[in-house]
Amino acid sequence: MKNKELILKLDKEKSLEKPEWITLFETADDEDREMARHLAQKIAKEQFGNRIYMRGLIEISNICKNDCLYCGIRKSNCNVSRYRMTKTQIFECCEIGYKSGFRTFVLQGGEDGHFTDDILTEIVSGIKEKFPDCAITLSLGERSRESYEKLFKAGADRYLLRHETATREHYDKLHPENLSLENRMECLKNLKEIGFQTGCGMMIGSPYQTAENLANDMLFLEEFKPHMIGIGPFLPAENTPFEKEKAGSLEETLFVLSLVRIMLPNVLLPATTALGTLSKDGRQRAILSGANVMMPNISPTENRKNYALYNDKIGTGEDAEKSVENVVNSLKEIGYEPTVARGDYKEN
Repeated sequence: MKNKELILKLDKEKSLEKPEWITLFETADDEDREMARHLAQKIAKEQFGNRIYMRGLIEISNICKNDCLYCGIRKSNCNVSRYRMTKTQIFECCEIGYKSGFRTFVLQGGEDGHFTDDILTEIVSGIKEKFPDCAITLSLGERSRESYEKLFKAGADRYLLRHETATREHYDKLHPENLSLENRMECLKNLKEIGFQTGCGMMIGSPYQTAENLANDMLFLEEFKPHMIGIGPFLPAENTPFEKEKAGSLEETLFVLSLVRIMLPNVLLPATTALGTLSKDGRQRAILSGANVMMPNISPTENRKNYALYNDKIGTGEDAEKSVENVVNSLKEIGYEPTVARGDYKEN
């Protein structure tokens, strides 16, 4: 079956067999990618119109107990200036975001032991009390089921935990021995069962990644049916084992975005900061490839340069107002309108 026929099959059946996925990833050319892009954009517009959901991103800590081989804030990177936001600082960011119109806040950080269940539930419930019409997304790594249950009960609505790769052998090459794909998948299952709008996602072009690895990712996404999926290119970070590795491909990342949109029409799909770092128009091209979420950074300016997951991250010198302005302008340039509505996942 030719690639164009495979893409049409995916659109019709929302599923491909593993060998078909491998064929797509190994042999797709520019025409195939453009076909997928047009189809994904059409589907996204049918689902969401030309509205792009805006989330206010707050990077609450760059302290992490883990030593993932690709990550710039890994535990053993001694060249990072570490910081941790206080509850008051987090609330101040939410206040700024709320006045700018945001109705979703994304609290993201390393796996920082300071943020116990008691501290986090106090922060989450405090945000909900001050801004009851807002959604809260957390992206704070692996925690126990009991911890996730407490956070959900406190008022957290969504949780993003990227699986990074659905192939155990590949996962082991990217992470230290104390982390396992089995536990990551257990966390994702727990989050969904508890009632979170649950997000996962992967890096495209990470070291050792193969077409078969990507095929396994697509099969996992089809089965798990996450509510949101964070997909970005691998970007090397200084002072990590992978600092000399080649960055992931923009075209390949956009192709995966398009295929995900075709397979899961109503999923929440961000145009990631990593795409904007890889290419000046990367996030715009992601929107034109089927993405429907943007996350302007509303973190304190003095912290941004230190939340360096990878090299040359965009927006580190901007304040919150400038970040929002840049995102809004970039959307309007390509004929899309930002909306600060909560933008919850809706079953078809």
